[in-house]
Amino acid sequence: MNAKIAIQGIKGSFHHQVAQEYYEQEVVVDECLSFEELVDSLLSGKADQAVMAIENSIAGPIIPNYALIDKNNLHIIGEHYLNITQNLMALKGQKLDDIVEVHSHPMALLQCMEFLKKYPSIKLVEDKDTAETARRIQEKQLKGIAAIGSHAASIMYGLEILVPAIQTIKNNMTRFVIINKENSFVPIEEVNRASLKFELDHKRGSLAAVLNVMSDCKMNLTKIQSLPKIETPWKYSFFVDVTFEKYSDYSKAKSLLEIMAEYFKVLGEYKNTKP
Repeated sequence: MNAKIAIQGIKGSFHHQVAQEYYEQEVVVDECLSFEELVDSLLSGKADQAVMAIENSIAGPIIPNYALIDKNNLHIIGEHYLNITQNLMALKGQKLDDIVEVHSHPMALLQCMEFLKKYPSIKLVEDKDTAETARRIQEKQLKGIAAIGSHAASIMYGLEILVPAIQTIKNNMTRFVIINKENSFVPIEEVNRASLKFELDHKRGSLAAVLNVMSDCKMNLTKIQSLPKIETPWKYSFFVDVTFEKYSDYSKAKSLLEIMAEYFKVLGEYKNTKP
C-alpha cells in the first residue's frame, strides 16, 4: 500500500501501531501532534486516510473527535481495537526514586491515575503525544522526567521501562476509527455497524421513540452520547453507534429515523471488528 496515513502522534505511538495492524504492513505516515492537524492533513490531500482514537474502555468516548468528523464531513470507513498497555519509562540508569515529573498525553495520565496517586510528590504534566514525549526525553537527555507510553516507544527511543503495565484496568482497550474524505466501499453484505448523528424536537418522549425504532428494527445500540448545540441553547445532537445482522433491518431503521429526526446524518457504515 502506497497511501499515506495520518496519525495522531509520531512513530512509536499507539496510533502508529494501529496503522500498522489495520493495514497489515509498514505504512507511510503523516505524524500529526493534534487531532485537528490530523483532519487538516486528510482534507488537504496530504494524507489519503487517517487513524483516529474515538473511545477508551476506561476514559470513555472522545466526543470532540466525533464532532471533528461531523463538522468536516468525513466518513468512518473502518475500525480497529487495540489493547493498551501503558509503561512508565525514562533514560537508562534512572530509578523510580529519581523521577520528579511524569509527562504524557492527558488520556494516558487518566488511564494510569491509580498508580500515579501512589507518588503524590511526582508532578504530572500533560503533553501532546506519548511517543513524542519519549523521543524528547532521549534527545534532550532529560533526567528526572519519565514518560508513559508503549513498549514500542521505549525500544524506538532507547528508554528503560521502570514499571510495566501501570494502567489502572489491565484490560484497557481503545477503539480507533479509520476516516476518509469519501464514503466506505465496503460491500453491503459486510456492513454490520454504523455511526449516526441526529437531532430531535425538544419534547417529551422524542428520544424514547427513536430508541424504540432502533430496537424494533433489531439494532443493537452500542453507544449513545449527547453534545450540546452551542448555537442553540438546550438543544442537543446525539451521536450513536449501532450494530446489526442484516443490512435490510438497518436500512429500514435509517428510513424511519430520517423522518422522525429534525436532522439525520450517517457518519459511517462499516464492518464491526469488536473482539
